[in-house]
Amino acid sequence: MEQKYDFIIVGGGLAGASAIEGIRSLDRDRTVLLAGADPNPPYDRPPLSKQLWTGKKKPEQIFLHDDAWYRDAGVDLRLGTTVRELDVTAKSIILEGGERVGYGKLLLATGGQPRRLTAPGAELPRVRYFRTYNDYLWLRERATPGARAVVVGGGFIGSEIAAALSMNGVAVTMIFPEPYLAQRVFPEGLGRAVQEEYGRRGVTVLAGDIPVSFEERGETIVVRTREDCTVEAEFVVAGIGIIPAISLALGAGLASNGVVHGGGIRVNEFLATSNPEVYAAGDNASFSAKALGETIRIEHWDNALAQGKAAGRNMAGAGEPFEYLPYFFSDLFDFGYEAAGLVDARLPTRAVWRKENETGVVYYLRDGLVKGVMLCNVWGKVDEARRVISTGVSVSDEDLKKAIAV
Repeated sequence: MEQKYDFIIVGGGLAGASAIEGIRSLDRDRTVLLAGADPNPPYDRPPLSKQLWTGKKKPEQIFLHDDAWYRDAGVDLRLGTTVRELDVTAKSIILEGGERVGYGKLLLATGGQPRRLTAPGAELPRVRYFRTYNDYLWLRERATPGARAVVVGGGFIGSEIAAALSMNGVAVTMIFPEPYLAQRVFPEGLGRAVQEEYGRRGVTVLAGDIPVSFEERGETIVVRTREDCTVEAEFVVAGIGIIPAISLALGAGLASNGVVHGGGIRVNEFLATSNPEVYAAGDNASFSAKALGETIRIEHWDNALAQGKAAGRNMAGAGEPFEYLPYFFSDLFDFGYEAAGLVDARLPTRAVWRKENETGVVYYLRDGLVKGVMLCNVWGKVDEARRVISTGVSVSDEDLKKAIAV
């Protein structure tokens, strides 16, 4: 007879670990299995491209709990374990070795997988797709002063890794197809100002370009671009986004929101999928954000933390609607920001600057109301940003100046 757990969590990241906390806040006794493909115990991802490079954190500090915590919580922790199939009819999962394990309720906290480059040579050993702690260890070993690196991607991960490497004495060349850095979230003036700072810091920025081939030559890798540039480096780091890991859900017939809503698994206000005994949380979940009035999918730390815990509590019977509006943050040299809501540069924006393109607040607008807020080198005001979004502040210049003091 197959082994059975009251709760199974598929995914060993922040959402999965937070779900344990949620379950155990209400239920100390029922059995819990966490199965994660990563061989490391659950850890925080933001330090991989931030504090571990500045010395503000040590590697051992990023792990969420020690082994004793999982033992005390009564969790069967199976690391380096891939779940091959989800069978919602039989209420069981099949592990990579063929073992079938039953569940009472299950959480899909599978996160996402890095998008892959398609150019010839993109799978060479000197090209690394940055996502995990092991990726960080690989990169840290090679990021010695004087080394040369190519960073492909100008979004969150690409911009953070390029800054981190540069601050550690690595000569960095960035390649990305957008006309300026972080085009997805930065208004053009801000994006170009931040990009100019990268140039002043010694980073070579090849904006509006893409790599078309990678070729190893001895101890170096040669990258050629569409615009006929040739760059030599010791290694390449690719940070071009993730694809939500929803294959288990789709294979089990669970509803997905499709490309319109970012390809996530559709969940209701309690974070349950179209099958009431299966939940989803984190990077792979598309949920209704009450404050925004629309369905979104968020790939950030705070969302995984809050959603995982909420899903765990609801699996244990809490019956609490998820109404939290997550925030995210980034550090790029001396420029840092925190943001909440719809931070999408395709929306109209207005900014209130204390120091232009450096310290101030950028508001993202839709239908005459604030739907997103970016706090640029302005700290401790995330709750105010949430209030502005939730209460529907109008877009008059006077209202925006009063909304969040800078």
